[in-house]
Amino acid sequence: MATLPRSSGKSTFLNRPNTQDFDSGINSSTAWTESNNPSASLLRSRKYLSESDLRQNGSLSDDEVDDGPEDEAHSRSARALYGFQGKAEFRELDVEAGDEIGVLKEDVGEGWSLVRNANGEIGLLPQTYYTFTSDFSSAPDLEIDTSPNGKQYPKRKEASSDSVTPRGSPRNSQALPSPPLIPQNTGEWTAAFPSFRHSLLGGKSLNRFSAFVTSGAEEFVLKGSPTDSTALDADATSNPPPPEQSPSSSGHKKEESLDEEEQRRQSRLEADRHFVSSGPSWKEKVPPFRILVHSPSKRSSMFSGAYTIYSVTSFFHSPPGEGDEGDDVDPKDPIASVTVQRRFSHFVILHTALTRRLPGIALPPLPEKQYAGRFSDDFVEARRGDLERYINKVVRHPVARYAEILTFFLSCESDSEWKRHLPEHLSMPPAGPSFYARVYHPAYNVDKDDAANAIDLFDNHTRAVGAGVQNLRSIFSRIREARIDMSKAERLLSYSLLSLITSKPLESSSESSESADHHATTSIAKGLVNEEGAWCWREKCAGALTKAIQKTSETLQNVADLYDDHARRTQLSTHESMKTMAHPEAIYEGIITTHRSTLSRFQEAVYGNYRGNQPDDDVANRCETVLNITMAEMDTYHNQKFEDFRKLVSEHLDGEIQVYEQILTRLYLARRNFDSPEFDELGSSPSKSSIYERELSKPKLTPSPLTQPCPHVYDSTPMRPVSVAVQEGVNMLLSSAAGRGSVFSKFW
Repeated sequence: MATLPRSSGKSTFLNRPNTQDFDSGINSSTAWTESNNPSASLLRSRKYLSESDLRQNGSLSDDEVDDGPEDEAHSRSARALYGFQGKAEFRELDVEAGDEIGVLKEDVGEGWSLVRNANGEIGLLPQTYYTFTSDFSSAPDLEIDTSPNGKQYPKRKEASSDSVTPRGSPRNSQALPSPPLIPQNTGEWTAAFPSFRHSLLGGKSLNRFSAFVTSGAEEFVLKGSPTDSTALDADATSNPPPPEQSPSSSGHKKEESLDEEEQRRQSRLEADRHFVSSGPSWKEKVPPFRILVHSPSKRSSMFSGAYTIYSVTSFFHSPPGEGDEGDDVDPKDPIASVTVQRRFSHFVILHTALTRRLPGIALPPLPEKQYAGRFSDDFVEARRGDLERYINKVVRHPVARYAEILTFFLSCESDSEWKRHLPEHLSMPPAGPSFYARVYHPAYNVDKDDAANAIDLFDNHTRAVGAGVQNLRSIFSRIREARIDMSKAERLLSYSLLSLITSKPLESSSESSESADHHATTSIAKGLVNEEGAWCWREKCAGALTKAIQKTSETLQNVADLYDDHARRTQLSTHESMKTMAHPEAIYEGIITTHRSTLSRFQEAVYGNYRGNQPDDDVANRCETVLNITMAEMDTYHNQKFEDFRKLVSEHLDGEIQVYEQILTRLYLARRNFDSPEFDELGSSPSKSSIYERELSKPKLTPSPLTQPCPHVYDSTPMRPVSVAVQEGVNMLLSSAAGRGSVFSKFW
């Protein structure tokens, strides 16, 4: 039985002052908490629940008092489809299958409705547990079935003869117009935002409803959904044109406005239609392209304060085989590019809109919001990389690639156009079951046994990949630390050689103070080097060996720099890229849950169940549609995993080859100094002191802490070695006050 997680009547959590930026998700939910900074119009339209108001007025609404006669007049008659045993401490209502109820508020957030039973008791009931009875009317293209499930699932007169058909919709979409879909603002907007709860729970949601319910798949399977044209007409009705294009304008502007609205409607109609081919796998409607997030810069606004803005450039390439023969054009060169300016809040809007409009696909998580140190160079670069990986992961999905909000996000270059059209995208209602109704697939594209076997293998595989990638990330952190140690060793060897040929002591060496004083004594030092600075006791020694060893010492310093730079830049980029493959079990948890729940419904629809319900072909057909979608998502993961790991290992090997080639080149040049004629030329060349001699008194053998990748949203703890944290803490405590930075910057 599903119930919402809420505090008991004895808890005082709901009486605490409301904090706008924190939602624990344990003792409260977004439907019971006001959203951040709501406008006046939204405050007038939203109604949230409160225990204190319930005790004072006997009502579950903060904005209205339930007076009884008015509620009865505004309530809608409904009938319970299933039995539900609620919990009194959560204000949930007990109903039995077939009970008549009155719906006072259809949507109060997170899938719940406010209802009244025949005894006058008011409480919460899941939206999928009842159906309205006051709006029933006969449909000319439907016939009534006399089977036990006939009233709930009417069958069509004629079966479809198409090879690719949408499931769960009446044949004649123009016979009976449906009421417009009105967007509900009940606080569920904040549910799609990334939060600390994700990392704390490893990606698991505290919502007691599964993704099968929250995505609208269950409602689609049980009740179907409006047809494509009806739903899109409703969306257009709920999103009127902006004032600049109102009918009060001149005739020419009015005609342009109508044409633009019709084009946008047709574009939305095409973008909301999705096709599954045999496999099952998603059919690509738009060729792949790549995105580069670059050139971050700090801006300041009078209203929002300081923020970082990023340049987002989309590169479009010609499809393979479409270039003109004989053209000397590199297929890797883009044929077009578009650059827009976006800030992090714009990415949040994009992610939220995609989550609402594409509930049946697995989207990558958005990086979490940062509050401390968000303008430091290291964080800005890490955030830039995370946003680039996120947006490229989105555009690689065959369905999300042509989403209307994504096209608007990547192509709108004008700030005025962005501000003018953004409210329209924000006000679009969640797709819910209509998403599944707009998916077209071949008939008999899924085998039940294959689907049942595939989900078990897929679940086990994603869990194993997630654990393996976490271990790989931890090991790779140690690899980078080893490169830093190698850099330190090469630098120490360089200082040692330089100390040997100059007879200057190395302060960090293991020799005692008496030994250092012994080397500094003039009487002992005499004879170690001659007057020309050569490492010899003879006065006329040319010093070719001294100069060759000095160049070797300088070469080792260059090798140390290469190791250090390789660990801090090239390997850091590879380390960051591993987050793209991390936690697939959390990202695809909703797909797995939906697939298994649909298989259970499909079993009941084909063979009946213990409740006495008879087989139902319509429900089975809609289950087949959902299974096509979930299996297409599994196929998408397979393709992306193949590409991700292939790219990851290839880039790692390329980086290793490049750094070792540079090291070998420098070592070869140093080796040639010991052979003729280079060795002879060094003997006749003038002597020059090494630039590293001044560092012998204070050698640079303590490298700065190695920068670690920002943690993944679903990481339970940051991927940060304990030794690094301990070293930073000790350095912070022992360093001087003048040279010590912020505590937050140290432990970031």
